[in-house]
Amino acid sequence: MTAGPGARLLRPPTSSGRATFLELFFDLAFVAALTQVSRRFAELGDETGWALVSGFGRTLLLFLALWLIWSHTAWITSRYEPERSIIQAVVVGTMFAGLVMAVTLPRGMEERALPFAVAYLSVMVVRPLVIAVALRGHPRRLVPFRLAVWAAASAPLWLAGALGPDRLLPALWAVALGVDYLAWILGWPLPRLGASAVGRWRIAGMHLADRYQQMILIALGESILLIAIVFGGADYSVERAAAFVVAFVTSALLWRIYFYHAGLLLTDALGRAGMPGRLGTASERTHLLIVLSVLVTAVGYELVIDHPYGSPRPGWLLFVVGGPALFLVARMRLEYEIFGRVSRTLVIGLAALSVLTPALSRWTSMAALSVVAGVLAVVALLEALRRRGRPAQVPAPAVGREPSDRDDSEA
Repeated sequence: MTAGPGARLLRPPTSSGRATFLELFFDLAFVAALTQVSRRFAELGDETGWALVSGFGRTLLLFLALWLIWSHTAWITSRYEPERSIIQAVVVGTMFAGLVMAVTLPRGMEERALPFAVAYLSVMVVRPLVIAVALRGHPRRLVPFRLAVWAAASAPLWLAGALGPDRLLPALWAVALGVDYLAWILGWPLPRLGASAVGRWRIAGMHLADRYQQMILIALGESILLIAIVFGGADYSVERAAAFVVAFVTSALLWRIYFYHAGLLLTDALGRAGMPGRLGTASERTHLLIVLSVLVTAVGYELVIDHPYGSPRPGWLLFVVGGPALFLVARMRLEYEIFGRVSRTLVIGLAALSVLTPALSRWTSMAALSVVAGVLAVVALLEALRRRGRPAQVPAPAVGREPSDRDDSEA
């Protein structure tokens, strides 16, 4: 593992497991991007039927492209020394591309599709080639090389979607993004070179957990920012003030449920896992769902604060109830990954939201959000009571439990 000058780029065992200031700076571009995703979702509040489904799918596709850029960057700084100049240049370059994607995102599947696609491809194709060159003489250089080849293979679909007829863009980009995600799952297999199984990668578990937790806080922070902007810009009324309070309480409950205890013990779980790379990849998909659920829920806040006592349309329930329901599903998945079980309290909370949804469709939006906050409060309270007086929980990861017995020089 020390062959060639490229070995200096790898994270040494003595490297700090905490995220660097550069990575926190990098996240600022994605704060802007997540805000734009929320804005696109919010525009769907009055839509119904196919218009709602189509609009939601388009915005989801743009979010998934952003997430792939962010998560790849988190893995790069978890595997390579972020204090090296080349890695810092890669992160700053990725930040600029992410900022371009954020700026173009409001019309990212319309007239600004080309700059969005070019910014995305500049990261997916150019960045791994730069890292591969920097790793010269080291076996691990084949990993970014594989990634660049697969990204180049999907690039024509991205460009064809941006330059072709508008009606073909969603389908072409959906296929292209599917290729990019599938390649990651499969380890970017190539003829004669084979694949590089991500589950066997050597990673800094503390660092990766730190990055996931920070992204959750960023998403929650974006929801708080949205609450403040919407309430501050609307005409003041007691009804809107009440909706503002309930929205804040809901965000606080999401924070509590995530971190108590599964999110808080993610670092320990990655340290105990025999194959932390496998647990890291599973956790990456789980945190994708959690971040998406927080963004969707935040859109519900905006719709309720704007019209607290208007009858909720179907599109509103997708955000007011669907966001928290998705959050509970993702939180159950995280609990299984860390403890090898699922809390019955979370299942009860999800079942309650499912049972109450038909009734909520006939109530005011304020009543719907209040019921959702009540369900989340009960979940948080029952979880606290269940753990009261018991010893600290010890992670028992159900994913990546078995140690790797294969010497993979590319890991």
